[in-house]
Amino acid sequence: MGVKYLWDVLEPCKKTYPLDHLQNKRVCVDLSCWMVELHKVNKSYCATKEKVYLRSFFHRLRALIALNCSIILVSDGSIPGIKVPTYRRRLKSRFEVADDGVEPGKETSLKRNMGSEFSCMIKEAKVIASTLGILCLDGVEEAEAQCALLNSNSLCDACFSSDSDIFLFGAKTVYREICLGDGGYVVCYEMEDIKKKLGLGRNSLIALALLLGSDYSQGVRGIRQEKACEIVRSVGENVILQKVSSEGLSFVKKPRNSKKQARPPVCSKKGTLPLVVINGSNRDPEGLEQVKEVIDAFMNPKCHPADSITVTRALAEFSFQRTKLQEICHQFFEWPPEKTDEYILPKIAERNLRKFAILQSRSTEVGVNLPLHKMPEKCPVSEIIKTRKVQGRESFEVSWNDLEGLETSIVPADLVERACPEKIIEFKEKMEAKKKKPKPKQKQPKSKQKETSSPTKSSSLIELSLELQHLDLNSTSVVTSTVEEAEQEKEQEKSKKHDYLCLIDSPARENCNNDWSTMDRFSVGPSSCSLYPETEVIDLISPCPEARSRRVSKSYEEEKSHDHNLETVIELSDSETDDEEHSRKAREFRMFLENIKKDIIL
Repeated sequence: MGVKYLWDVLEPCKKTYPLDHLQNKRVCVDLSCWMVELHKVNKSYCATKEKVYLRSFFHRLRALIALNCSIILVSDGSIPGIKVPTYRRRLKSRFEVADDGVEPGKETSLKRNMGSEFSCMIKEAKVIASTLGILCLDGVEEAEAQCALLNSNSLCDACFSSDSDIFLFGAKTVYREICLGDGGYVVCYEMEDIKKKLGLGRNSLIALALLLGSDYSQGVRGIRQEKACEIVRSVGENVILQKVSSEGLSFVKKPRNSKKQARPPVCSKKGTLPLVVINGSNRDPEGLEQVKEVIDAFMNPKCHPADSITVTRALAEFSFQRTKLQEICHQFFEWPPEKTDEYILPKIAERNLRKFAILQSRSTEVGVNLPLHKMPEKCPVSEIIKTRKVQGRESFEVSWNDLEGLETSIVPADLVERACPEKIIEFKEKMEAKKKKPKPKQKQPKSKQKETSSPTKSSSLIELSLELQHLDLNSTSVVTSTVEEAEQEKEQEKSKKHDYLCLIDSPARENCNNDWSTMDRFSVGPSSCSLYPETEVIDLISPCPEARSRRVSKSYEEEKSHDHNLETVIELSDSETDDEEHSRKAREFRMFLENIKKDIIL
C-alpha cells in the first residue's frame, strides 16, 4: 500500500511515456506488486487454475526483452517487525505469519509462510524468469526498499512498484503502471519533478507518512493530504525530520473550533500501531520513540548492500535457456515447443539487434566507422526480405544469422537503420534490379477467361465470326484446288485411254471399260492403274489376257452391283458432274458452318 493518499498528492507529477521509453534501460521490479496486480485482474477460479496471471507476467517480460531492457526482479524477504501489526490486519488472519507468542508492539522481523498460495505464485514467476536469463534478488525485508537502494546508487535506471513508500526509501524514478499492446505506455514519477512542482523531498515525504499514515503508522486523525502538505512545507525539507524526532508532532496545531481535549497516545486494539495524537504540552517518550522507529525504518531499511556479492550476481547477464523454457511453458500453459518459440524467439532476435545498434553508435561516437564484416560482433541480420507496416509503423521483415528456430521476423525500420544501414542499401539495390527486369506475362485469371468466352460479349462474337469466315474460305480453296487437280489428271488419262480403247476389240473390253471407269471414279493416276505398258501391241486373234486380281473397296462393289450398265467411254459431261458435286459439297459445308455459328450465338 505505502503511504495513504500519496499517489493523489503526486498526481501533478505524473508522466506517461510510450513503451519505447524503456529501451536499453535497466529496471528493478518489485515482484510482489506485479503478481498482486496481475492476480487482481484474473480473480476467477478458472483464471487461477489456467495460470492467466503467469501468462501475463511472461508477456510482460518478453515485451521488455524485445526493448533490450535489463530486468532485475526483487522479491520480499522477512516481514519487518514494525510492519507486522499492519500485515496481520490487512490479511485478517494469522496464516501468513507464525504466532510466536511475542507481545504486540514488540515483534521482530518474521519469515513468510513459503507454502502459501501467494508464495507459490512468486516461485512460479521466478522459475519462468530464470529460463529467460533473468535472476531474482531475494530482499532482506522490503522489496521496494531494495529496489530504491539500487536506484539511488545508480545500479538501475528506474523501479517498477505500486507502493508509494518507495520514494521514502530513496528511489529517484518510479514506474507505477505498464500497459502492453497497441499504444503501450508506462506511467512514470520522478523525484526531481516532485521537488520542483510540489516542494517535497524525501524528508518531507516521510513526515507526510507520519501524518497521513503508512504501513508503519496509522497517522493523525482528522488531517487530510492538503492540510498535511501545507504543514510540512511550512517547516521545510532540511529540518522537518529533526523537528519531528525532537518534538514529535506537537508543531501540528489543533483546529480553532475543536472542543475535544487531547488524549494521550493509546492503542485502539491490541496488536495494532498506536495513533499519533497531537499535544504540544505533553511529550510522551513512548510516542517519540515510535516516531523515531518509523523514521529509521524509512531512512535505514535492511537491504543487501550495493557492493555485495548477492547484488553483483543479480546484475550479471545470463543466457536464454530455450529448451528449459519450452519445458516450463508446456508444464504451466500446455504450450507446444513451436508456440513457445513463436512467442519468445522474435523478441530475443530484436534484443540482439538493439545491442548491435548500441555497438554501432558507440563506435561512431569514437570516430571509428567500420563496415559490417569488420565489426567485433557479427551482425544479427542476414538480409532484408521485404518492407512491412505494423500498427502504422514502418518495419522490415528480415532473416537472422545464428538463431536456431527462427528464420524471419519483423522489426522496426528505424532500428535496422541504426544497426545496419548497409543492409537497407543492399535491399534497395536488389529492388531496383528487379524493377529493371522485364516482367513475365501473367496468366489470365479463370474468371476473366470465362468472361471472354461468353457469347454475350460483342467482341467475342466478332472474333468468332472472323475465324469461321477464315475457315470457310480455306475450305472453299481446298475444294477448288481439288477440282482443278482432278480435271488435269482426267485430261491426261483421256488421251491415253483413247489410244488403248481404239486397239481393244475383244470380249475383255467390258472388263477393261469397267476398270477405266473405276479409275476415273477414284481419280487414280495412270502410273498406278495402267493395265498395259505404252509399247505393248495387242493381237486381236490371240485370246484375251487374264484379268489381274485387284482389291476393290466394299463401297465400290456396292456401286457396281447397283449400276450394271457402265459407260465404256468417258464423256466430257463427267467432269461437269464432278464439278457440280464439288460445288454442292462446298455449299453444304458452308451451311454446316453457318448452323454452328447460329448455335453458338443462341
